[in-house]
Amino acid sequence: MKVTDNLKNDISNAPDWFFKSIESQVKKKKIATADHAISYQTWGNKKHKNILFFIHGTGAHMRWWDPIAPQFSKDSYVIAIDLPGMGDSTHRENYSFASFAEAIIDILNHEKLLELDKSIIFVGHSLGGHVAGFVASEHPKIVDYLVMIDTPIRPPDYDYAKHKSTGPLRMIKYYEDKESIINRFRLMPAQECENDWYLRYIAEHSIYQTNKGWRWKFDDTLFWKLGRLSEYKFNIQCPALYIYGGNSMLLGSKILTFMEKEFEKVMDFIEVPGAAHHVPLDKPLEIVAIIKSTISKWENRE
Repeated sequence: MKVTDNLKNDISNAPDWFFKSIESQVKKKKIATADHAISYQTWGNKKHKNILFFIHGTGAHMRWWDPIAPQFSKDSYVIAIDLPGMGDSTHRENYSFASFAEAIIDILNHEKLLELDKSIIFVGHSLGGHVAGFVASEHPKIVDYLVMIDTPIRPPDYDYAKHKSTGPLRMIKYYEDKESIINRFRLMPAQECENDWYLRYIAEHSIYQTNKGWRWKFDDTLFWKLGRLSEYKFNIQCPALYIYGGNSMLLGSKILTFMEKEFEKVMDFIEVPGAAHHVPLDKPLEIVAIIKSTISKWENRE
C-alpha cells in the first residue's frame, strides 16, 4: 500500500463505486450523557421499509462501513455505530457486551426507531457479530433479522489453552507525524488485502492528533477488560445469515460444524471464496450482493 499523508492521492486507484459510496450523503451524530458519548452515523430515510444496523469489529470503527452501508440507503434507513472505546465514542473504565448492547439500544431509542413498524436487521463483522448475536439473544423483540460476518462461535469443548490469540490490541504509542502512524496500520488477524485503497481509507479514520503526537483512536485496555463470550449460550430465534471467508484463519472445520448444527433451524451459511477474515474489505461488493439477496428472500417469506 502506497502511503503518504494525503488520502486523496493514496486512494486515487480506487474504483468508481467506492468514491460514489464514500461521497454519499451521511449524517454524523452523537449521543452524549454525563459520563459517555456514543458516536454513530446514518444514511437514507426513516420512511424506508427496513432499518439496517452495522456493527464493526475489535479496534475498528463505523467508517469501515462507509463504502458498504450507503449501498443499502435506497431501501433502508442505515446506521453504523462506533462501539464504546472505539472510533469517536468515548473510552470507559469498564466494557461488557451488555454495555455494547445498551449503546445500541440507546441509539435506537434516540432515533425513535423502536416506535416504528419496521424490520430491524443487524449486520456485525467479527466482534460486531458477537455483539449483534448478543442483542438478538438478550433482546429478541428488537432484532428481526441477523447477519454475522466471520464471527467465530466456538463449541463448549473448545480448548482456549491452545487458542492462538490475534490480540491484544497494541499498546498505544504516539507518532511524530501522520505518515508514520498510517504506515503502521495493520489488520488483526494479519492478512493480505488486495484492496489497498480500502485499507488506506479506514486507516485515515483510525487516528487522531494530540499534543503528544498522533495515536490510534481505540482504547488499548479494551481487549483485556471486555473478555470473551466463551461460556455464553447464544439464543438466536430470528432468521439469520452467516457469511464467512473461504480463507479465514478464525474458522476451522470444527467451529463451522458446531455452528451449522447449533443454529441449523435459523441460520443459512454462505462462504465467500478468496476472502480471509476481513470479508467486507476483501470482497465488499460480494458482501453487498449477498446481504441484499438474503434480505429480499426474508421479505418474500413474510
